[in-house]
Amino acid sequence: MKNETASPAADPSAAARTASDTRLMRSLLIGIFIFMAIYALYFGRDFFMPVILACLLALMLTPIVRFLRKRGMPEAVSATILVVVSVLGIGLAGYLLSGPVIALVNDAPAIGRQLTERLAHLRHPFEQMISISHQVERVTDTAQEPGVQKVVVAQPGIISQAAGNLLSAGTTTAITFVLSLFLLASGTMFYEKIIQSFTRLSEKKRALRVVYDVEREISRYLLTVALINLGLGVAIGLGLWAIGMPNPFVWGVAATLLNFLPYIGALITILLVAIIAIVSFDSLSYAMVAPLFVVCCNVIEGQFITPLVVGRRLEINAVAIFVAVAFWSWLWGFVGALIAVPLLVIVKVFCDHFDSLHHVGNFLAAQQTAEPEEEEAEEPAKAA
Repeated sequence: MKNETASPAADPSAAARTASDTRLMRSLLIGIFIFMAIYALYFGRDFFMPVILACLLALMLTPIVRFLRKRGMPEAVSATILVVVSVLGIGLAGYLLSGPVIALVNDAPAIGRQLTERLAHLRHPFEQMISISHQVERVTDTAQEPGVQKVVVAQPGIISQAAGNLLSAGTTTAITFVLSLFLLASGTMFYEKIIQSFTRLSEKKRALRVVYDVEREISRYLLTVALINLGLGVAIGLGLWAIGMPNPFVWGVAATLLNFLPYIGALITILLVAIIAIVSFDSLSYAMVAPLFVVCCNVIEGQFITPLVVGRRLEINAVAIFVAVAFWSWLWGFVGALIAVPLLVIVKVFCDHFDSLHHVGNFLAAQQTAEPEEEEAEEPAKAA
């Protein structure tokens, strides 16, 4: 008797079901992996944060190390010099900022009262709504049962919290700079390890080309953006000093750091400068000069300088930027917000070099990019 059992290859419907089940299983595994990765990044942030910061710092300083290597300086020496200079620069900036920042924090209640008095005429349309909200709060407080007591959970003291945060920040900073020093001094060791993992020569050449392209583009982007942000901070600091703003060095440093957050960072800088200017100057019209100057600097940087120097190819669409900043802010706080866009650019550059991930890079791009198949089809047409 013949075996009448049909094989899956002979049954198109069975093959289609098998392929559908495979895709579903793959999607489920990818979803599980993403959730586990987010869980690991959130609860393991004390480990992952300095590692990622060190990788970003090493990528940013890699072009300088290669430039010095071509001039005859060993990578270990140049990496040590760059890391030491970075540590001294950050330490000096922190020391110079500590006094003005502490003074601003201590004067925050007084600044709030002065701002309220200066903008009192703008509060009249909202005073009725504010009074209604206060009445609702009083009603809810009096509506509680007389025997019910409020329970307040005791929080750690301010000194213990500050000591814990300072120790954590010091540990993260130390790990970041030490690890970045080893990454910069290692040279091409990681590239050699990647090449050794492939067997065929064509695969080794392609892997080496992709790794070098991705590393070169990301390094140039990070270093260029850091220098642009530094120039923006210097320009804003000098301009606010000429206007007469108090603590112009603080606002220059704030503009440099916050400009790593496109749109959001500039808005925060403008609002902070506007608040201090309104409190500091007697004339409200003259107080608006400072935030308007910051707006002009950010417009020139965002619309002319950065697109001209960096190029349009690495621009990210605004939706992806806001989602990335919100996600990394929730994950790692302010540090996560600062590194959100550089990490997004790394993902885009990496996806652009692989055909299977090209749709992800196209989604992240600010402008529509051609598909790889279309580009390959256009080349024969141009040749003909």
